[in-house]
Amino acid sequence: MSIDAVGKVRRGRGVRKALRETRDIKMLPALKRKLPLIEPMTSDQITRIDAASMDILENVGVHFRDEIALADWKGTGAKVVDELVYLDRNLVRELITTIPETFTYHARNAANSLPFGKDHGIFIPMTGAPYLRDLEDVRRNPTLEDLANFHKLSHMLPVIHSSAHHIVEPYDHPISQRHLRITYSSMKHSDKTFMGMTTSPKNAEDVIQMCAILFGDDYIDTHPVVTGNCNGNSPLVWDETMLGALRAFCKRNQPILCSPFVLGGANTPASVPATVAQLNAEALSALAYTQVVKKGCPAIYGHYLSTVSMKSGAPMAGTPEISLMNFMIGQMARFYGIPWRTSNTLGGAKTFDAQAGYESAMTMNAVLMAGANYMWHSAGWNEAGMHCSVAKFIVDAEICEMGYRMAEGVNWNDFEAALSAVSDVGPGGHYLGHPHTLEHFQKAFFMPEMFDNNSIEQWQAEGAIEINERALKKAGMMLNEYEEPKLDEGVNEALLEYIARREREIPAADALNQEY
Repeated sequence: MSIDAVGKVRRGRGVRKALRETRDIKMLPALKRKLPLIEPMTSDQITRIDAASMDILENVGVHFRDEIALADWKGTGAKVVDELVYLDRNLVRELITTIPETFTYHARNAANSLPFGKDHGIFIPMTGAPYLRDLEDVRRNPTLEDLANFHKLSHMLPVIHSSAHHIVEPYDHPISQRHLRITYSSMKHSDKTFMGMTTSPKNAEDVIQMCAILFGDDYIDTHPVVTGNCNGNSPLVWDETMLGALRAFCKRNQPILCSPFVLGGANTPASVPATVAQLNAEALSALAYTQVVKKGCPAIYGHYLSTVSMKSGAPMAGTPEISLMNFMIGQMARFYGIPWRTSNTLGGAKTFDAQAGYESAMTMNAVLMAGANYMWHSAGWNEAGMHCSVAKFIVDAEICEMGYRMAEGVNWNDFEAALSAVSDVGPGGHYLGHPHTLEHFQKAFFMPEMFDNNSIEQWQAEGAIEINERALKKAGMMLNEYEEPKLDEGVNEALLEYIARREREIPAADALNQEY
């Protein structure tokens, strides 16, 4: 044994290694931001965007391609011409004031319930990938087992706050019945909050009924437990499918993301502020409608942001303009007092390469400094959302954990104790074996597991393993160690009975041998 600078036995390296190997995988609390946000707009510019958006709502109008929504708007006194709804700014302002600025997401494990809104943010994995890169890094069609594996990883990764829903599409199950198995997988393999499918109004109703079985029919009417998503068709269109799903969630007091789908320069003007003005109008029209459906129900200002390459027409991620729009949208959401959603760790790379890392890091830093509350697509997204990468899923989660640590701000709790170590060590010494270091090192400085910071000689001696392979090995190890958070036996039986009944009622229109 060697002696450290203050006469203590040096056990630092061995202790640090042992602590790393027993790292806690409990879910982190919702992020509570303490860093100042980036707000590029002045108060006059915020007012200018607001005025432009209200002008669009009043004079250009929004298409609501849904008879029920049109009747609802007529009932409020809005001007409706065919499918075009012209919304008075005073009506919009009055309606959105009843959207809660904060609420609590309730998980089936109460320890995983989450405060939401204002300075609280949560990380949600990607969804909707038609392909995956699997544990062997092979790009292929996913199955229900693959989806379950992602839900298990979501359950085990500390910074991931939700099991989401169809992280990947399970092609071994009929499309018409898929939402049932996806929802059950989200509920079964994790006891965190989750998302609900909104691919049709009836599918959304099935999700709500399954939530009622899991939590209790009366409980969900007063407790947010699941999140839906309503995508707009930019420019300025909301369709029957999305609006019907929106109503299913709002009527039962479940949060819905009102998300215009922005392809900057293609379905919005080729201008950052004008794009934000249009997007803001679209989001406000749907947010206002949630309060027509049920006054006081939770709703989230949403969007999906990308810009379009004028060379190829392909959507791009990680561009400077996307960051600027995130900053601006954060300001607008806070101006209205509504929690907001954005997309995180996006990338267009075809493999988990440097492009994937740079684009994702660029996006994440902007999302954190914009003050987003619902940070969707926080793990796995690649190839413009066409595949979910197992390796990237693991590394994205670690990057988000690093971002979480940064956004928490500076920890002053042990400042005096740490300063006392300076006099103990004195000039020319070191702190590696000091009692304060041994007590605090694991939390004082973040130590990535996926990044290799060893010398090149040590890296080569250990097999010269690159990050993609390290992450895949980590994922395999986690899946081997996964322990299922068991559902109540009676609840599980009721869920399976509901799924079996609905699968008998829903035609399996797409045969399982259909090629995709």
